Amino acid sequence: MEQERAKRLPQGASQHRGAGPYSPVLEVTASKLVVISGQVAMDAEGTVVGADIKSQTRYTLENCQKQLAYARCTLEDVFKVNIFMSNLDEWDAMNEVYTELVPEPRPVRTAVEAKLLPGLLVEIEMWAAKK
Repeated sequence: MEQERAKRLPQGASQHRGAGPYSPVLEVTASKLVVISGQVAMDAEGTVVGADIKSQTRYTLENCQKQLAYARCTLEDVFKVNIFMSNLDEWDAMNEVYTELVPEPRPVRTAVEAKLLPGLLVEIEMWAAKK
């Protein structure tokens, strides 16, 4: 028997044609919430990994996966994402990697342009539901 997911897209939910890879609304059932701090493309030694938005997005999402795993969660459990980018002109390239790694139904999401620490192009924080 397949376990019921902690999040689902409500029937009939839709969004505008130009929307990115995210859900407009999710229903969440959880016994616990897991929230991770903003993750960046930085290794354990504090060195920035990657010089372009795609490589930094990939490494950042891998760091998110590591933090979620400590709480026995995966990207499938994530229902809310906040993305901070140093340059929103790189939106499409960031979304290319995000779409590849983040499963559907994709989390609700907010993305804003922000001044980040030197060398960083993207920072991602996540909220997950644990059944």
